[in-house]
Amino acid sequence: MLRVAVVGSGPSGCYTAQHLVQLDPGARVDVLDRLPCPYGLVRYGVAPDHEKIKSLQNGLRTVLEHERVRFLGAVPVGPDGVPAARLRELYHAVVFCVGAAADRRLDVPGEDLPGSWSATEFVSWYSAHPDAAGAGFLRGVRSAVVVGVGNVAVDVTRMLARGTRELRPTDMPHAALTALAASGVTRIHMVGRRGPSQARFTTKELRELGTLPDTAVQADADDAALDPAFADPSGLPPLRRRNVEVLRGWTAPPRPDARRLIRLRFFLRPVELLARNGRVGAVRFERTVPDGSGGVTGTGRFEDIEGQLVLRSVGYRGVPPAGLPFDAATGTVPHLAGRVLRGGAVAPGEYVAGWIKRGPTGVIGTNRSCAKETVTSLLEDAPSLTSRPLPADPLPALRAEGVDPVLWPGWQSIERAESRLGASLGRVVVKLADWPSLLAAAGEAGDAVTRL
Repeated sequence: MLRVAVVGSGPSGCYTAQHLVQLDPGARVDVLDRLPCPYGLVRYGVAPDHEKIKSLQNGLRTVLEHERVRFLGAVPVGPDGVPAARLRELYHAVVFCVGAAADRRLDVPGEDLPGSWSATEFVSWYSAHPDAAGAGFLRGVRSAVVVGVGNVAVDVTRMLARGTRELRPTDMPHAALTALAASGVTRIHMVGRRGPSQARFTTKELRELGTLPDTAVQADADDAALDPAFADPSGLPPLRRRNVEVLRGWTAPPRPDARRLIRLRFFLRPVELLARNGRVGAVRFERTVPDGSGGVTGTGRFEDIEGQLVLRSVGYRGVPPAGLPFDAATGTVPHLAGRVLRGGAVAPGEYVAGWIKRGPTGVIGTNRSCAKETVTSLLEDAPSLTSRPLPADPLPALRAEGVDPVLWPGWQSIERAESRLGASLGRVVVKLADWPSLLAAAGEAGDAVTRL
């Protein structure tokens, strides 16, 4: 009987578990996660007002409720938890599905001033990640600058402009809802270093900005004029052509009665964050122009944009998983069809899937085919892997070493606590936002019987 540990319960981890139990009728899979809650970025990365995308949790739930799959939450793997080498002793194979946990930096002076954050830190706050920074993102903020023109940049821009009426039905933590309701932000600048025809957001996400109540959207016409494809987008790929068509509709002066204004700026490269009264007060950008090869070049002309809050959204990078080789240039673990490579040779029983395997590319669904490739490799190796004897069940061994996992009944208890919290606040479901509350809620499940 094949026993596999999957490290990470986001989409790539769940799809890995799903393929394992579908393709091997005897496989037993433990899905480990550092957090007490499953679903990874579907729970902690998808914006709370994107109900349709968040409903993907229902499919992931079906995987984790499979009779041969077991969820082990609040189990860190690495120096502060279970060593990866120990997992290899307890399971025939270990699949690491740990994503790309770090944000790319701007690497400009002033980036670490108070009021300067990564977009991921802001997302974690309004998504109730238990490691999120405390309140204070919006205190004293009139104008915000979002650096980047991808979907995450659109998400944080939209959340800064959302009203309480639209956010109250979501599962956003109450402290974040209260802070956004009291926000004094009236100007949001979303800025890209290249042109509008090269922006990476999807058209559906972009159009949402134009539907926000009391909010006007303006694409800077002077910026757009620097992009030859903006005047004639007919030669662009369909997605980028649709984006340009939307942006062209926003080049007129904004309506004067709007309480908030979102300005979309292009061909501006951040070169410095400027301090005002001990915190960030503006971002200095250098004007860029197309270089004829798909990139941009600086012009030596500069522009300062006011912002007491700066959110950088310029991509993710992988973090070296403890105990695994790592390619710093690509931010991934070296692999061959999902098999981890050590010194160019396959490391028996070690596998990767998701962003740590291929880099931060693709959409949630991309993880299905990525996971299937890895599982196919693993099952090809299974005859040699299962020749090694293992404990009948790894869980007692883990508990003997001080691991106290949150099992599926514990997660269900967290869900019930979040429903009760929502009801007490006149809302539907409200996420618990800190470790003590999550673990206390999980503990209400008591010592549940676990599947083997």
